[in-house]
Amino acid sequence: MKNHAESDPMEGLPWSNKHLLECYKAGADRFGWLTGNRTVASLKDGEWLIGRGMASAFYPGYRMASSARVNLQIDGTAGVSCATHDIGTGMYTIMTQTVAETLGIPMEMVTAKLGDSTLPGGSLTAGSMSTASVLPAVKTAAEAVVEQLKQLAVTKAKSPFVNKNANELQLGRSGLTDGTNTVGYGELLRLIGRTSIEATKTSGPGSETDKFAFASFGAHFVEVRVHEWTREPRVSRVVSVMDVGRVINPKTARSQVIGGIVWGIGMALMEESLLDSQTARFVTHDLGTYHVPVNGDVPEIDVTFIDKPDQNFNPVGARGVGEIGITGVAAAIANAIYHATGKRVREVPITMDKLI
Repeated sequence: MKNHAESDPMEGLPWSNKHLLECYKAGADRFGWLTGNRTVASLKDGEWLIGRGMASAFYPGYRMASSARVNLQIDGTAGVSCATHDIGTGMYTIMTQTVAETLGIPMEMVTAKLGDSTLPGGSLTAGSMSTASVLPAVKTAAEAVVEQLKQLAVTKAKSPFVNKNANELQLGRSGLTDGTNTVGYGELLRLIGRTSIEATKTSGPGSETDKFAFASFGAHFVEVRVHEWTREPRVSRVVSVMDVGRVINPKTARSQVIGGIVWGIGMALMEESLLDSQTARFVTHDLGTYHVPVNGDVPEIDVTFIDKPDQNFNPVGARGVGEIGITGVAAAIANAIYHATGKRVREVPITMDKLI
């Protein structure tokens, strides 16, 4: 907390939306950071030395221009499409969710299409930028569909809203309302003689990058156990609090952070590429020799979010969540091992030989 920065030390710009101090406090409370003996090598459970450590998480906020198409059909369903991809992180879900939220219809009424280069160009899945790049385009396209429908609704003779002010129409129950009458999308399209309405929009970064620095933040709190005689280190508890702007879908976001933390455990304790200097070949070339965490190596992981939108970054308020989970985990584990053993290890992986 003494080193907390209100602005980016590299660029000199203020952070657009930083809640790292809140991450520290929430994580410390959930973990019980202020309880127990803080003296190095003071906590034991039988033959296990207990240590606790923490570290900050940081990842830049990236965004690139993306396009999306949204269409509204006469049966009241909607479609959304973008040539981005879903590698298992939940893009199908959050695209669907954004359209449903913007149009005011159930998610079951929305179909998402992606992963095809014939669709409107979208963000690549890298740099934790997909959500921040694609969803603003999706939201803008959905809003454009609603605006088109409003304009048609006040000009078409058979519309119940004819001759009204389009600005007075609001989202109703799966349709539009003037405060007195609510007409569903499908019925309204039928009355104005349309089978569908479609809009394609592009959204990308602008002048905000000259005013603010963008990044996501977090705090990892970990407990480790180091065997007194064998010096085997194990992670026994993890509590992490993330500040990633608005959390679009808590389940998929939490899953991504958990995955990053598992990577961090592997980085800290077991993953290592060993090169044979005689043959220039990697000795650890398969999953029998290059060790990664399995279920037995991973404890219960407690992940929570500050969940405060970053409206300076994009209209949705969301920043990246994919890679920040791994940042700081190895450092927190190293700090915890120091607390448990008194040995300060500054390279990874932290294996038994380094703790003897």
